Amino acid sequence: MAHSRREIEQGERFLEFRLDHLRDPYSGANVIQSLTKEFPDTTILATCRRKENHGGFSGSIEAQLNVLNAAVDHGSRAVDLEIESAEIKGLPLEPLRRVSFVVSYHNWESTPALDPVVKRMTKLEADIYKLVTTAKKPSDIVRVLSALKPIARSKWVLLAMGDMGFPTRVLAPSAGFNYTYAAPSSIEGTASGQVSARTLRHLYRVEKVSKSVKIYGVIADPVKHSISPAVHNRGFQSRRLDAVYLPFLVPPPYLRDFMQTCDTLPVAGFSVTIPHKQRIMRYLDVIDPLARRIGAVNTVWKKAGKWRGTNTDIYGVTGPLSRKLKLAKSTVLVVGSGGAARGAVFALLDAGAKVTVTGRSPDKVKSLARATGAQMALAENVDSQYFDAVVHATPVGMHPHENACYFEGEIPADLVFDMVYNPAKTMLLARAEEQGRETIPGLEMFMEQASRQFEIFTGEQAPRPAMERAAIEALGLT
Repeated sequence: MAHSRREIEQGERFLEFRLDHLRDPYSGANVIQSLTKEFPDTTILATCRRKENHGGFSGSIEAQLNVLNAAVDHGSRAVDLEIESAEIKGLPLEPLRRVSFVVSYHNWESTPALDPVVKRMTKLEADIYKLVTTAKKPSDIVRVLSALKPIARSKWVLLAMGDMGFPTRVLAPSAGFNYTYAAPSSIEGTASGQVSARTLRHLYRVEKVSKSVKIYGVIADPVKHSISPAVHNRGFQSRRLDAVYLPFLVPPPYLRDFMQTCDTLPVAGFSVTIPHKQRIMRYLDVIDPLARRIGAVNTVWKKAGKWRGTNTDIYGVTGPLSRKLKLAKSTVLVVGSGGAARGAVFALLDAGAKVTVTGRSPDKVKSLARATGAQMALAENVDSQYFDAVVHATPVGMHPHENACYFEGEIPADLVFDMVYNPAKTMLLARAEEQGRETIPGLEMFMEQASRQFEIFTGEQAPRPAMERAAIEALGLT
């Protein structure tokens, strides 16, 4: 009751009641009655899914129908009955048809061929058909959003569960499907890949996403921790652009599948982070010379039918550091051997710094040093040296492993720059402050490169103050 009232007070007028999750499913009818009397313009959809169908109700099918009928008697304006129950011949379903009748299909394993499922569902008479699958690869997003002819979509709810399927929750309404699903604002998700209604409305502006919206995003594995959607969507909102920025979960084996998906959605551009900054290059038509020299791309966009790539991380490194020290002839230790480290080394060398590379993988560190012309230091020998600055360019300490830190003891530099931005204050930065070192948080690097990405994507000046406020809010620093 408290959750429902809070949602209604925040402007929600369409709520699903999962009666099968109540200790006494029949008690939900009284709550429905109270709410519909207090808020008569609110529509309540009653669901009582059986355990056999991934619900919480352990009673018989007859008891299930009795619960739903009680919900209708007490004011529910819609009911959801899973197809496994609805298909049983001879059931008295007519009493449920007094209100909007939803037949639902869920697949918790995959996204199967959809045409047979559609045919199976439409054998049953319903006001709304809800078809929910589980995305196992990026192209499943397209398969869900392109299902059915546009003229038929108004009677359907289609989406894909899982973090990989999340974009369908944002884009389905603009594709013509009836509605989408979200969790109460006090609960970030009740199903895999689900976010709160507040997040859908305010971060992704789901109600304002048009059929012609420009789609951008970030590709990563994992991707849920990224604050890029909050930052770029705030930027789009500030500039009043018809664009949306989505998190795309792309495991390494599915990078090619994602690129094929981009052409169908269509995606206009995307940010690239761990673990794709190097492998993405094989799928691009044009690569900026400096990015090719670095061997890593973090920004991809489409222009004149060609995929183009560049690296804005370099500005995120040199910008914040140059405000703290003169880079020319400064000694800098770069920790790491991946794409972020490679970009940092090239950027610093170009600025005239004397760069040493270290890391936990000697072979990779040696390869990076050889490719860039930087010095190499074995991890066990770093303590015997001292530098003007340390640039930490590994995922050590990144959410959800906040308690990890690359350096066990003294940090061998006066200035410590951690490229990790989530959490805002990493264990490395905390230890650096304890040791009296000056620090640069990853947020500075993130904002520098994100602003340049925004300008590449849109051709407009980045509204940096608005984007920075969004980043701070997303990191919980307000």
